[in-house]
This record gives sequence, structure tokens and C-alpha cells, in this order.
Amino acid sequence: MTDLVPIRRALISVSDKTGLIDFARALDARGIELLSTGGTAKALREAGLSVKDVADVTGFPEMMDGRVKTLHPKVHGGLLALRDNEEHVAAMSEHEIAPIDLLVVNLYPFEATVAAGAAYDDCIENIDIGGPAMIRAAAKNHSFVNVVVDVEDYDALLAELNANDDQTTLAFRQKLAQTAYARTGAYDAAVSTWMASAIGEAAPRRRAFAGTLAQTLRYGENPHQTAAFYTDGTNRPGVATAKQWQGKELSYNNINDTDAAFELVAEFDPAKGPACAIIKHANPCGVAQGATLLDAYKSAFDCDRTSAFGGIIALNQPLDVETAKEITGIFTEVVIAPGASDEAREVFAAKKNLRLLTTEGLPNVLDGGLTVRQVAGGLLVQDKDAGFVDMDDLKVVTEKAPTEEQMRDLLFAWKVAKHVKSNAIVYVKDGATVGVGAGQMSRLDSALIAAKKAERMAEAMGLPQPLTIGSAVASDAFFPFADGLLEAAAAGATCVIQPGGSMRDNEVIDAANEAGLAMVLTGMRHFRH
Repeated sequence: MTDLVPIRRALISVSDKTGLIDFARALDARGIELLSTGGTAKALREAGLSVKDVADVTGFPEMMDGRVKTLHPKVHGGLLALRDNEEHVAAMSEHEIAPIDLLVVNLYPFEATVAAGAAYDDCIENIDIGGPAMIRAAAKNHSFVNVVVDVEDYDALLAELNANDDQTTLAFRQKLAQTAYARTGAYDAAVSTWMASAIGEAAPRRRAFAGTLAQTLRYGENPHQTAAFYTDGTNRPGVATAKQWQGKELSYNNINDTDAAFELVAEFDPAKGPACAIIKHANPCGVAQGATLLDAYKSAFDCDRTSAFGGIIALNQPLDVETAKEITGIFTEVVIAPGASDEAREVFAAKKNLRLLTTEGLPNVLDGGLTVRQVAGGLLVQDKDAGFVDMDDLKVVTEKAPTEEQMRDLLFAWKVAKHVKSNAIVYVKDGATVGVGAGQMSRLDSALIAAKKAERMAEAMGLPQPLTIGSAVASDAFFPFADGLLEAAAAGATCVIQPGGSMRDNEVIDAANEAGLAMVLTGMRHFRH
């Protein structure tokens, strides 16, 4: 392969015209001939640049509402011809095909059209055909052709030309080609994913997933693992779309835990009051609602003060100065909220290692979307857990029915249990978690661990008894035996929420009645692995 090749002729056709004029002027100043199409050609001419229409090169006008303009041998021949192949050179001469050394194309804004909620036909019209065809052709022939698909690469190309006397190196063209194929791959993935949803195809024969690099990470879960963070273009409010105001770069584990925290706190409607979730290792160590954001944070913190050290804090309302002052009382890795006051940011500024992220909104926990997990040789794909129950969905199965106050705590516990690794047991009292048991191999162990943590916190806080006394308890899945339920009763729980559906449901219900518990069934489970 040839290393250094000059650029003499460029074809530019872009939907996103950011930086276009300055870039084109820089090419023109180097004596590079400019070819273009439609709106791009118009913009270049209005800027005073000399440009030739592709229609003048092909001898065919743009037609069919612009659907046909670059699909022509004089375009694709100019991109695909091998300059060191005698037969290719002869064919170019015979058919008057001039080489194209640089292709600059960014595609019709399909993803933005879908994100805006456009109608089916409008989405179809924003599927680019000629652009991807040219990009793939130019990328295949990267031995001789440069292909630029991202505005971010304009300056990189100009720097390469400056460094190499208006030529580019093979290594540079290879990098551009890889980026180009990734872009067309991501574009096709967006189209196919949208179409599967539009036609109601829940499990299409082929699936494609793609992302755009947001940042390279120092390492993955452990220092010996390399890692990077990619966005998927859905613009769901959260860690991927947040603005980071201060603090060092987020790590792999920070991103994972921050996402878990924000998705949990979004379960609580900010219009119904402030809420706070504190996360450690993707599990909640405290969640609470309160009259103020400060009250919510304090109650969440009191669930497990030990685990909260070095945790992630998520808020469902903008961070205020009083809460900011309280948070800085211990070491915290990340705080994420829909917003933050100027005064709160000033408080955090004194803690340079504390990351503050704001999102300008909360994710809709009832939205659809997919979760994807890699396994050896494949991918597990499922809908996001958007399961939701309210009081009308609950079935009272015990002699004693929950009071209105107990029912509120039961539903609170159920929302939290959805975000705890299974087997999950969550004790709640007065709108705050008071014990969380996560990720154990048996439900009994989760109940025991949560109760033991509550006992330790009572001792640390100088309380006469654990806050699990008089609490509501949630189990993310059914009790296979009565032992886990009885352990919750021994810890002081007075009411229970669980899915039901066990072969031993009657045995569990009888045990609840004997223990004087009120119990409701949801008919829905929330396994989280």
C-alpha cells in the first residue's frame, strides 16, 4: 500500500454544516478542487467558494426529491479506482472518470428525526442511501482515499496535511476508514432498531447495537482491564447526558453506580416530594423521602452510614445549599441531580475530588428501551424493567390488612426492591429504608443481613431498638419457604409485600397470619441479576 498520497479533489456533501465553511476554505487554499451537492454546494457558493456540482460531473441532475444524485459510476469510480492498477487507470481514462481523493459526508439526521418523534414516513425519508454507499466505497479504498464522517475530524485532517506537505499517511487514512465503517454500522443499527420497534418485532432475527465514544476510561472494574464509555444516542437523562461541574474523570465503576442511583431515585416523582438514594456497588445502602431534600438525605444516610462512605448520591430534585453542606460531611464519590443551585455548587467547589453531575431532568422509569448483556458467544437482550404497581394492583391475602400508612411504606419498599440485586429484602419505615439485604444466595440470608445491619445502626445512633421494629418489608420475588418471612417478623416487620406464586404460598400466608403480619401480593416480581 502507498503511504503518502496527496489530496487534489474533494467531494463534500453534509447534512450537519457545523464548521463546513472554514474547513472548505482551508481545502480551497491548498488548491483542492471542490465537488458538492444540493444544499452543501449552495452554502459553499454563498461563502464565495468555487464549487462544481456533482450533477455536472455525472451528466445527470438530482432527481426523485434528491434520492438519486451520487449513485453514479463517475462518483463511485472516482472513489473506488485503484490508482496503481493499470486496468483501473485505463477504465478511468476511457470513461472520463476523475479520481476523488477526499470524501466528506455526514448522513441524513435519521437518529435526530426518530428522537423528535417524527411520523413513520418522515423517518423513512431520513434514511440516507447515497451517503453510506459513498462512505463505504471511500473507506474500502483507503489506500488512496480519505473519508471524513465526523465534524470532529476536520481539524485532524488539516493538521495531517500541514504535517505532510498536503499529503496524508496510510495510518491516518486507516483510522478514518475504521471510523467511517463504525459510523455506517451505527447508522444501520439505528435504522434497524427503530424499524423493529415500529413494526412490533420484539425479537428480530438480527440485532445491531452501536455507540459513540464518550470517553476512554483509566481502567475497567479493575486496573488490569481496559475500558471506554459509549453513548447510545437515546438521550435518556442520566450519567451519559449529564454535565459534570467538578471533580476528576468518572471511572468505570463510578458510571455504573451513578446510573444505578439515578434510575432508582427516578422512581420517586419529584412533584410528590424530595427523595434521595445512596448507592454502593450498584446496590442501595439507603433510600428515603422527606419534607425537604436535606431530610431525605439524612434519612437515607441513617439506613447504613458505614456503607454510605464513598458512595454515590442521587437526588430527584435540584441540589440546594443546605443539602450540599450536609453531604460534604463525609467522603462521597459522586452526586447526581436534575440541577444544582449556584450556592450548592460553591459549597462543593471546596471538595475538588467530589464529582457533581446535573441532568436537567429525570429518566422516565416507565419508558421502554432495551438492556443488553454479553455472555460467551452471544448477547442477552430484554426490555427494561418498567414494571409498576399501585394500591389497586395489590391483593391482601392475610387476615389482617395493611393500614394506609403501612401501604405507603410497602409501595416505597417495593420500588426500592426493584433496584436491589436479587435475592432482595428491603425494610422500610416512615418513607425510608432501615435495612437492605442484597445479592444473597437465599432470601433468608438477605433478611438476616438486612436486620443485622439495622441492629448495628441502632447501636451506632444510640437508639433503644432497631428501626426495623414496626417496619414494612418487601421481597423482590416470592418466599419459597416461610423461613425468610419469619425472620422478617423476628426483625420487627409488621407487614409484607411480595409477588406470590410459590407452590408454598398457602404455607407462607398461614405463617404470616400466625405472626400477626399483614401481607399483600403484587403478582409481579423484580429479579435483578
